[in-house]
Amino acid sequence: MKDYIEQLKYKPVAVLLAMALVLPGCEINEIGDPNNPTIESVLENATIDDLNNLVVGTESGMRNVLGTYYDDVGVVGREHYRFSGADPRFTSDLLGAGSAVLDNNTFYTTNPWATRYRVVKNTNILIGAVNNTDLISEEQAQSYLGFAKTIKAHQLLMNLTLMNENGIRLDVDDPENLGPVVSKTEALTAIAALLDEGQGHLLNAPGVLPFPLSSGYNDLISSSDRTVLTSGEFLEFNRALAARVAVYRENFAEALTMLEASFFGLDQPFEKGIYYAFSTLPGDQLNPLYTAPNSAGEVRIAHPSYIADIAPNDDRASKVSLRDAPATQSGLTGQYDVALYATNTDQVPIIRNEELILIYAEANIQTGNFEEAVRALNVIRTGHGLQPYAGPRTEQALLDEMLEQRRYSLYFEGHRWVDMRRYGRLDELPIDRVGDDVWESFPIPFAENL
Repeated sequence: MKDYIEQLKYKPVAVLLAMALVLPGCEINEIGDPNNPTIESVLENATIDDLNNLVVGTESGMRNVLGTYYDDVGVVGREHYRFSGADPRFTSDLLGAGSAVLDNNTFYTTNPWATRYRVVKNTNILIGAVNNTDLISEEQAQSYLGFAKTIKAHQLLMNLTLMNENGIRLDVDDPENLGPVVSKTEALTAIAALLDEGQGHLLNAPGVLPFPLSSGYNDLISSSDRTVLTSGEFLEFNRALAARVAVYRENFAEALTMLEASFFGLDQPFEKGIYYAFSTLPGDQLNPLYTAPNSAGEVRIAHPSYIADIAPNDDRASKVSLRDAPATQSGLTGQYDVALYATNTDQVPIIRNEELILIYAEANIQTGNFEEAVRALNVIRTGHGLQPYAGPRTEQALLDEMLEQRRYSLYFEGHRWVDMRRYGRLDELPIDRVGDDVWESFPIPFAENL
């Protein structure tokens, strides 16, 4: 992050906007002299076109290095193996093989960290530009600020997910004077506050957003007459993220309040949500989590426990597919491919209703409303071919059930490691080889200590 921000200070905004590639459903007007604008020119009297390019660049940048991020949390969380013919660290470092430990100066640590902070930098530039222009209305300004702070919070949360107790930087506005790395508790508090600030901005911006977003947001559009979200619809995304943060902070009553203002619904489709969008259009990105069935060399193999532990008739077994032949590397073997994505342009969820239903169940368990929690858990169970819950109505039994349903409903979506960690259950994750380890946190990148 330090290196990136230092470089960005001197580079033209054209570098920043290189991420503003074509996204499905986005139509961006050209800005004047797009090859030579400077950060200073964007930060002074930015036009709608200038700001919209920053929005699109921000959304595009959110997709970068997703493959590494999901391999980090998925492999450490024993959801899948990442077999690579080019790099053995997926099966050594991430699994703690022998004397291997997580490296603070290699791709699986530095790339996700730096990429998320690049997006944070984009949002900071957008905030600065909005606050220093007279060419937009106050309502438009509030929309941009609500977007920027929501996305900034999300990106900071992703880095905190990896770093955990090692913390993250919050104050990165001034590249010459970066703020300190703060604790996990302080970071979560600040992320929650940032989402609340975003909420305040969006509430002050009635009507449609003045900028386009990709098709990954289309589920929130409530009218067939529009292709652009309203601020109120985008606010539902903000509040969904706030509910996730609330349960991470163990503020369970607050999480229930957040859900009320989100797109949560026990009667809504599980897949309703916000997604990263991909396409084959020139200059756009493909889904980095897709691998073709029965691939060799670079593959993601479902952890054997996924199928071994899943209940009969559970349709979530279709999230993995049986290979023609098992795949083996470094003493690890699996018979199933990770198969969430059928094509290389399938969308990847950021947050969706099935997670919100499970947050609702968790918050009700933790606030003592066991019957309502069971009702929510049964929406998940029966929605996937299982019989209604018939176990004890006790806190411990229902927490076990909730974590079990999160394991299968949110498979390969970045949650299993986090869930087991926040409930102190990392020791329940399988150890595949003698001497392997289950890590609690990734190290702060080496460059951050220079």
